[in-house]
Amino acid sequence: MRSQIKLGHIAGIEIGLHSSWFLIALLIAFSLAAHFHNIRHDWSRGTVWSAAVITAVLFFASLLVHELAHSLVARSRGLNVRAITLFALGGVSQIESEPRDAKSEFWIAIAGPLASLAIGLICSGAARLSNWTPAQEAPSPAIAVLLWLGYINIALAVFNLIPGYPLDGGRILRSILWWMSGRIERATRWASAVGQAVGFLFILLGLFRFFVGANFGGLWLAFIGWFLLDAARSSYLESALTSSLRDRRVSDLMERDCASVESHISLRDFVDHYLLHTGSRCFVVMENNRPAGILTPDEVKATNREDWGQTSVQRIMRPLNQMRSVPPEMPVEKALELMGRERMDELPVVSQGNFEGLFSRGRVARFLQLYSGLEPTDKGRAA
Repeated sequence: MRSQIKLGHIAGIEIGLHSSWFLIALLIAFSLAAHFHNIRHDWSRGTVWSAAVITAVLFFASLLVHELAHSLVARSRGLNVRAITLFALGGVSQIESEPRDAKSEFWIAIAGPLASLAIGLICSGAARLSNWTPAQEAPSPAIAVLLWLGYINIALAVFNLIPGYPLDGGRILRSILWWMSGRIERATRWASAVGQAVGFLFILLGLFRFFVGANFGGLWLAFIGWFLLDAARSSYLESALTSSLRDRRVSDLMERDCASVESHISLRDFVDHYLLHTGSRCFVVMENNRPAGILTPDEVKATNREDWGQTSVQRIMRPLNQMRSVPPEMPVEKALELMGRERMDELPVVSQGNFEGLFSRGRVARFLQLYSGLEPTDKGRAA
C-alpha cells in the first residue's frame, strides 16, 4: 500500500499516511468526544474535544510504534523495510521480502503485539500511579486519555494475537507450522485456512449480534470478519505467487528481443511509428549499433507535446551507463527488491559488459497472471 502523504523518516524508514486514514481519524475523534462527554458531563466542550484530539493523535502514534516494532525486528533479521503506511484499518510495514526462516517470522510477527501490550501497560500503570482506582471515573482529562490508550492498546495486542492469517497471530501460527513442517508453502496454506475460518466465525457472530440488538457493533464485527476472510485469501494467493518466483532467475523472465529505435529520430516519429504500433512499453535506444539507453512512455509523457518534433529520443532516454543493471543469474526476488528500493519498473540485464535484455515488472506480472491461471490445475495434481 502506497502512502499519499509523506511525514518523514524514522530510523531510515519512510513514514506516510494513506488517504483512507483521514476518514477513520475523524470517526475516532468524534467517537472519543462522545465517550469523554458520557463519562464526565461536567467537562466543557473545549476540554472534551481537546482530550479527544490528543487521544486520537496518541492512538495513531501507538499504531506507528506497533509497526516500527515489526520493521526494526525485520531489519535486525536482514530484511529491508522501505516504508510504513498508516491507513483506515491500522498500519502496514512494507517489508520487501518474506522472512528467510521460521524463527525470523515468529519474532517479526510477535514484536508488534508486544509493543502494543507494553504501551497499554505503561499507560494503565501511569493512570494508577496518578491516584486513580478502577472503581472511579477518570478525575482529569490526562488520566482519561491514559486509560483509553491503555485499554485500546491492550485490546489491540489481544486482537492481533488471534490466529487469523494475515494478522500477527496468524503469522505467529504460520511460523510455528513452518518450523514443524519445514515448508513455508504448506504452513501458509494451513494458516490461511485457519484465518478464513476465523473470519467466517466473526461474520456469523457479527450478524447474530446485529439481529439480537447490537446494531452497529454487530455490523462492525461482521465487517472485520469479512476483512479477515478476504485478507487471508489474498495473502495466501500472494504467497503462492511469490513462491512461484523463488527458484526463478532474471534470465528466465527477461525480455531478450527488445524493440529498438535509433537515437537520432524525433520523439514525434517515435510515437507515430513505434510506440503506437508495436505495443511495446519499453524500447532500447541504439547508437552505432550498440544499446545506449532505455525509453518508456513515462519519458514521453514528461515532454511537452509541442516539443516532440524538435526533441530526439537520445535527449530524453535513460542512459544505460547511468542505470542500475542486474546479471542474468540474479534471483528474481532479489531483482524485484532492488526495483522496489530504487522505485524502478525496468532493469537492464548485463553480462560481462554486454546488454542481454530487459527485466521488467510487466514481464513478471504476465508470468504471475499465467501462473495463477494454471494454479487450479496444479492444485488438482498435487491433491
